[in-house]
Amino acid sequence: MRIAANPAARHSVGMKSMAIEIDDAGRWRAVVAHDRRADGEFVYAVGSTGIYCRPSCASRRPRREVVTFFDAPADAERAGFRACRRCKPHDAAVADPWVEKIRRACVYLANVDGHPSLAVLARRVGGSPYHLQRNFKRLVGISPREYAEACRLRRVKDRLRAGQAITGAMLDAGYGSSSRFYERAAPMLGMLPTTYRRGGAGMSIRYTIVASPLGRLLIGATPKGVCAVAMGASSAELERALAREYPAATIAADDRELARWTKVILAHLAGRQPRLDLPLDVQATAFQWQVWDALRSIPYGETRTYGEIAKAIGRPRAVRAVARACATNPVALAIPCHRVVASSGAPSGYRWGVLRKRTLLSSERRSRA
Repeated sequence: MRIAANPAARHSVGMKSMAIEIDDAGRWRAVVAHDRRADGEFVYAVGSTGIYCRPSCASRRPRREVVTFFDAPADAERAGFRACRRCKPHDAAVADPWVEKIRRACVYLANVDGHPSLAVLARRVGGSPYHLQRNFKRLVGISPREYAEACRLRRVKDRLRAGQAITGAMLDAGYGSSSRFYERAAPMLGMLPTTYRRGGAGMSIRYTIVASPLGRLLIGATPKGVCAVAMGASSAELERALAREYPAATIAADDRELARWTKVILAHLAGRQPRLDLPLDVQATAFQWQVWDALRSIPYGETRTYGEIAKAIGRPRAVRAVARACATNPVALAIPCHRVVASSGAPSGYRWGVLRKRTLLSSERRSRA
């Protein structure tokens, strides 16, 4: 659901004065002018000093032939440059003028009725529609339209869980017609709206909890396939989490029914079965499935960065959205989100704890060696 920039807006005064990202010549003009509006759009690195800076840095301007442009501080650092101590280009939250604008845009989208256009949103927070779109995706990871859809979906979920009628929940959340609601929101609920409203009523979930090298391990399944693989410190904690997700579903322990899949998963954890192929019954958005499919293609014992996954699915700017897709993965191990690491190569956040992530990665490397 990418929003195209309004072609006419590119010729507006605001766009003309800020169109610095079009080419390197425009970027260089911003550097020469110490243009603070360019901060957050790119950084420039000086080959003769090995330092990279913000466009607005007050240091003396270098010769053009020794300057290289990078989209982000991380790119400059991977190329071997050090951050300027004067302008602190790696500290985006301090000087990036778009941070506060995008924060206000998110608050507005989370509370406004209907679906404001990109032009309306830009007039409200400042800047051109084109730059708002670009910086929103840079800082949030998804487009304003995708963020607004997520906010509306959350409102629908809250109202359905509270027992509100589907039509009322749909209209209150800003969907102008039932066709629009069933086209956009219903697929992301992972079940029929009536089923979600009833907290999963009518669903049958069997689960088992066993000991594993990573603590207690819960495996849950519907008649169609595995719907949950979770790790925790206690069985009670895992049972409560499953019940919260499906408060009205029929949930029952069934060690015998799930014995075969349990054996396969434990063999995987022990390094005896590197490839873990399980029948899955997991509902997700198209973007989540894109990310999860990319995760399942990572070879056993290897890792990829969030940025590499974003590039692999053709969305290089959606690093944060990739991280969120990893965080919402309901089937640990089967979808190996533990194989995604920070750009530094270090294990970062993990839904079931960073210590478990480190343990999994170390175990896979040893088994593969």
